[in-house]
Amino acid sequence: MQVIKAEGLGKRYTIRHQSREAYATLRDTVAAALKKGGSEAASSRSHGDTYSSEFWALRDVSFEVEKGDVVGVVGRNGAGKSTLLKILSRITEPTAGTVRLRGRIASLLEVGTGFHPELTGRENIFLNGAILGMSHAEIRSKFDEIVAFAEVEQFLDTPVKRYSSGMYVRLAFAVAANLEPEILIVDEVLAVGDAQFQRKCLGKMREVSRQEGRTVLFVSHSMASVRALCSRGMWLDAGRIRLSGSPSDVIAAYLDSSVSVSEGTIALEEIRRPPGQGDRLIIQRVTLNDGAPVLHGEPLRLAIEYHLRHASKAVAFGVGFSSLEGVRLMSIDSDLSEERRDFEQGHYGIVEAQIQTLNLQPGRYALDVAARSGDNGGLDYLQSCVWIDVLPGPRTPAVIIREGGGVREPAAWEWRSR
Repeated sequence: MQVIKAEGLGKRYTIRHQSREAYATLRDTVAAALKKGGSEAASSRSHGDTYSSEFWALRDVSFEVEKGDVVGVVGRNGAGKSTLLKILSRITEPTAGTVRLRGRIASLLEVGTGFHPELTGRENIFLNGAILGMSHAEIRSKFDEIVAFAEVEQFLDTPVKRYSSGMYVRLAFAVAANLEPEILIVDEVLAVGDAQFQRKCLGKMREVSRQEGRTVLFVSHSMASVRALCSRGMWLDAGRIRLSGSPSDVIAAYLDSSVSVSEGTIALEEIRRPPGQGDRLIIQRVTLNDGAPVLHGEPLRLAIEYHLRHASKAVAFGVGFSSLEGVRLMSIDSDLSEERRDFEQGHYGIVEAQIQTLNLQPGRYALDVAARSGDNGGLDYLQSCVWIDVLPGPRTPAVIIREGGGVREPAAWEWRSR
C-alpha cells in the first residue's frame, strides 16, 4: 500500500543580501561624510543597499514510498534533504508540486522539535501525543514504555529547557517512535545522542518497520547505518533526486561521485551550502601535500584557503577524516594547539597544518573541513566534501594493506623470554 507520493516537489527561498558598503569601518564612514559635507552622506553610507536572490532547495522531486519501507536519504550538506523532510512533515509548504500522505506522521528533525521548553518531560509526552491525534488513554498506555526507552525517569518532572541536548533527543525519539505513527521521519538529529543510544534507536526503527509495518524516512551521513537499516536508498544532489534504488547501489554511486582530493587542489567555494552557512567566512580550497599523493606512514601537509566576508574573532579551523561509513577516525583542530586568529572583513588567507606521520591505513576516507569563531559558532562546515585516497607508503608492510581502513599506531616493542 502506498503511503507517500510526491510529484514535482519544489521549494524556493528568497535570500536577502546586504552590500559590502553597509559594513564599512567607522573611519571610512566618517571620512566619506566629511568629504560630502554632511550627516546625510554618512547615513546613506551606513545603511547600504540590499538585494535578493532565489535559492531552490528542491526542484522537480518525485517519488513513491510503500508501507513498511525504510528509505535512507543521503547527500551532501545543502542537497535538500532536511527541506524535503520538512515538507513531508507539513512544517514547510512546497513552492511547487504536491504530496499525498496516508497515516499519522511523527517527525524528529531538530533537537527540541515539537517540545515546549517550559513544560516538563511528562507534560511534553502528553502534548506530543495530542498533536499526533491520540487520546489521553492511548498516551497513558504507552507512557511507561516511552519513559523506559528514553531513560530519563528522574527528570520527568523537570522543564525540558533544562535538559541536555542528548536528553532532549532521547525523549523526543522515544515519543516519536512509541506513539504508533504510521510514518516516522528522522533527520540526522540522532547524531547528538551517544553511540549506545544511537544503536538503540536504529534497533527501534528496524523493529517498527519490520514487525509493525510502519514506514521510516531516515536522513544520515552514516553510510553504515543506511546500509544496515534501510530497504531503499535515495540520493539527493543540488535539490534533485540523482538515484533511487537499493541502499548498496545508491551508496556506491554517491561515494563514487565525489572527487578525490589526491587529484590536487579542490575548489570548495562552488559546493552548495544551506542558507546562512559561509556568509561570514567561506572555505575556498583545500590542498593536501601540494597535490602529491597522500601516503601512509609519511608526513601530511594540509592547506586551507579562506575568505572573510565579515570580520570575525578567534577563528579556528578543523579537519576530520572519516571512514566511508561515516565513522570519524581522526581530527585535526587548530584550537587544540590554541591557534586562533582575529580577522578583518575582506581578509584572504591560507592556514596550513602538518602531521609528521600519517597513520591512517591505506584506503579511501571522507574529508570534513570546518571553521568556527571564538564563541564556538560555526562559520563554515563542509561534511564529506571530498574523498581522499591514502596510498601505501615506502614503509607500509604489505600485510596491513587491507580494505576498510582505520588507524594503526606504531609502538615501542620489548621482547623477553620466560
